Amino acid sequence: MKIPENLKYSADHLWVIQETDGSFLAGITDYAQDLLGDIVYVEPPKVGATIEIGKPCGLVESVKTGSDLHAPLNGVVTAINEALQGNPELINENPYDAWIFRIAAGDDSGSKDLLSAQAYAELLGNA
Repeated sequence: MKIPENLKYSADHLWVIQETDGSFLAGITDYAQDLLGDIVYVEPPKVGATIEIGKPCGLVESVKTGSDLHAPLNGVVTAINEALQGNPELINENPYDAWIFRIAAGDDSGSKDLLSAQAYAELLGNA
């Protein structure tokens, strides 16, 4: 299982990375996609939606089950990855390239509470 060092993680198995423009990309981790199995549908949050840490903001469905996406940060959704609408399996192929949504987050985003790769591995029991 991959846990890239350059990303931050939520306890709800989403990864985030801050872009040069200050926004954040978010997607599900390798661990989450492996648990879900073959992903068949992604319902991202709506562009313009205000999201709050830990609150459901979207959905990922697989052949096994559906799973809520819980917001990793406070902010406003500014974009979604349109490629996933027709090809949700891209998440299974490379979960760290297949971002699901972009967040414009303010100073109170909660980004300081995200986990490092090591802390996320420890959460999973893989330290």
